[in-house]
Amino acid sequence: MREPRSPEWPTLALLVLCYAGFALATAGLAALSLPLAMGLTTLALVLHSSLSHEMIHGHPFRSRRANAALVFPALGLFIPYLRFRDTHLAHHQDSLLTDPYDDPESNYLDAGDWARLPRWRRALLRINNTLAGRIVLGPLIGQIAFMRADWRAIRAGDRRVALGWALHLAGLVPVALWLAATPMPLPAYLACAYAALSILKIRTFLEHQAHARARGRTVVIEDRGPLAFLFLNNNLHVVHHMHPRTPWYRLPRLYFANPARYLTRNEGYRYRSYAEVFRRHFLTAKDPVAHPLWQRQGPPAP
Repeated sequence: MREPRSPEWPTLALLVLCYAGFALATAGLAALSLPLAMGLTTLALVLHSSLSHEMIHGHPFRSRRANAALVFPALGLFIPYLRFRDTHLAHHQDSLLTDPYDDPESNYLDAGDWARLPRWRRALLRINNTLAGRIVLGPLIGQIAFMRADWRAIRAGDRRVALGWALHLAGLVPVALWLAATPMPLPAYLACAYAALSILKIRTFLEHQAHARARGRTVVIEDRGPLAFLFLNNNLHVVHHMHPRTPWYRLPRLYFANPARYLTRNEGYRYRSYAEVFRRHFLTAKDPVAHPLWQRQGPPAP
């Protein structure tokens, strides 16, 4: 029998702050300055997504249902929490990282699939492999692919996927009721939800790379600025993959107490800051769309 665990108060406090900021932006600032309201709303939606990631990994409570209830309102509109949970936990099988088929969060394609795409789609995906493209087009490209795959799964009889979307529709109800009672225009809120996904694409852009060994596929970005806070230190991504049950506020202490351990683990896949990421990859793709190592008979060796 597991011992009781105290609630993680930093996570709970941040969740309260997130919802308070969301309420202030949509109900208060929207009547005074729509641009300011949209800016704060966007930040609240990014933070809500990062907190949802914490809930997926068992924070702040042991209870999976209690954690899910904390982020039940679908503030971000686009991604069902249960689908996020299922695909993300599947992604945490490190031996499959970047696999075009079995890693649900991979942005790579199988070389054969890539070769069969029409030229316009290949051009679009090449643009999407730059940071600028990922920010501007990435949310739309990713959402279409995600919803198409889920629709196929639902049509094939996957009840788990259908449940995820049913719960998501229920989670949209309180958001719709709230927005109907506030001065925040719906088009403005939709723009905020898209902008939030764009910011989140900065985090996911190079979290993983093609590498012959599984240990070398997960990045560290040694940033301690606003983006690191919004991403709840998930920029220290190899630390998160090595300690997935460790809460967000403990990750920097783990990494900076012994960076050599983690850089040895990920074979030096490191960026100093998000400024370096923007400088190196804003208009330049970090790697090809077709996985450079993966073969159809199987993924790279762990």
